Amino acid sequence: MGILTVEQIVSADGFAAGADGGLGFTEVVPFGDESDADSPQLRWLGTVDAILLGRSTYELFASYWPTADPAVDATAGPMAALPKHVVSRTLEHAPWGAGQAEVLRGGAVAAATAMRERYASTVVWGSLRLSEALLGAGLVDELRLRIVPVLLGAGRTFVPPNLGARALRLEDVERYDTGHLTVTYRVAQGGDAR
Repeated sequence: MGILTVEQIVSADGFAAGADGGLGFTEVVPFGDESDADSPQLRWLGTVDAILLGRSTYELFASYWPTADPAVDATAGPMAALPKHVVSRTLEHAPWGAGQAEVLRGGAVAAATAMRERYASTVVWGSLRLSEALLGAGLVDELRLRIVPVLLGAGRTFVPPNLGARALRLEDVERYDTGHLTVTYRVAQGGDAR
């Protein structure tokens, strides 16, 4: 069974979107240059086998990544190469540049279960409703938080409000000169942090 990682960009007070639903807070203290092929983010992306997105995040990503220049944004290379999947009840097709992302029906749990059976490592980016559903169902193995050094005071989280306490085991921390952190946790299932 493969590993499912949820990666979120969050404020220091834990919001994955501002009160307006946007990611403008990421511009308050911009990420440093991650275009270096040896950046921690690109090294980690080298371990990922597939991408799973919710419909809204898919639409956002599909409007940018297929035309992004890998010489300007090195993440564009892995984004182009990795198989992409979209959980949607409404999309018939999911164009991605000259190709297609695979549309998965049946809801978040069915999609995540299928991805864990097909791939050794799947990442869910953004996709707040999808992330909530997967955390609530106990299907997230790893949580990777890219923390922006800014406080919002209000906004949208990616954790379901009725989740209850869930233990996390620290796996890794990457520090950046900009004040950003990337913190990776193993998510305990059933309250077990071992």
